Amino acid sequence: MTGSVDELLACLDLAPLDDDLFRGQSIQTGWFRVFGGQVLGQALVAASRTVEGSRPPHSLHAYFILGGDPAASIDYAVERIRDGRSFATRRVVAHQHGRAIFAMSASFHSEEEGVSHQIAMPDVPEPEALLDAPALAARAGPSIPKTMRAYLSRATPIELRPVEVQRYMSRAPREPRFHVWFRAGERLPDDPAIHRAVLAYASDLMLLDATLIPHGRTVFDPTIQSASLDHALWFHRPFRADDWLLYVQESPVASGARGFARGSIFTRDGKLVASVAQEGLIRPIGDETAGSP
Repeated sequence: MTGSVDELLACLDLAPLDDDLFRGQSIQTGWFRVFGGQVLGQALVAASRTVEGSRPPHSLHAYFILGGDPAASIDYAVERIRDGRSFATRRVVAHQHGRAIFAMSASFHSEEEGVSHQIAMPDVPEPEALLDAPALAARAGPSIPKTMRAYLSRATPIELRPVEVQRYMSRAPREPRFHVWFRAGERLPDDPAIHRAVLAYASDLMLLDATLIPHGRTVFDPTIQSASLDHALWFHRPFRADDWLLYVQESPVASGARGFARGSIFTRDGKLVASVAQEGLIRPIGDETAGSP
């Protein structure tokens, strides 16, 4: 994903076409399809703009139906399912070229007080002790595939600092867990809705890749056809997406050419602010089988 933070913010600032209809443009990445996290973030913006009062989103559940065309605009039609006293429900369908490419349901909840608990954040190195993605690509050199090196070297609106960098330099199977620090590359406006949309965008960047760790491969491997199929995201607490966030990822199962991964997102002081789950296509192609390292 190429582009600056300004380009990302412009991408998330949808144009209203009607009360419940919005149009978005894509960041031009040179990739043949639209990045799923972009559609997720834009759909969340569209749904949020139809909810009145102080009701932030607490969950969304989405399906990626067709790959999007990055050269064409995307129209987001919002259906107002329900507006209750505490909760509001919206459904969003994204269209391109007369076809639905994405569908999402989102729920919004008025802020309330209640009991509170959470799991502990794993003990990992601080982001300042780790290489950013371009520095990692430069150090790894030819030990990682050219496509991966090009991806890590690109200027992006989201800064990434992976913890288990050896994962990229070896095809050895490993435990299906991965940690990466991330944040927006520049300071964002203070509007919490922008921070939620940016986190939604970033939540799809690396999660599916965790499903291939036990098989010594990545989504950049030419023997794997990969694509996000669905995505669920829950917001638990306020956060800033321009502060460092730790994305804890694990894949409990893969089967039938599909991999399932889940993630927990923590602030650097240990607050669990969001949870993620995703299933994706990880179809083996070429001569290798899904189980071979």
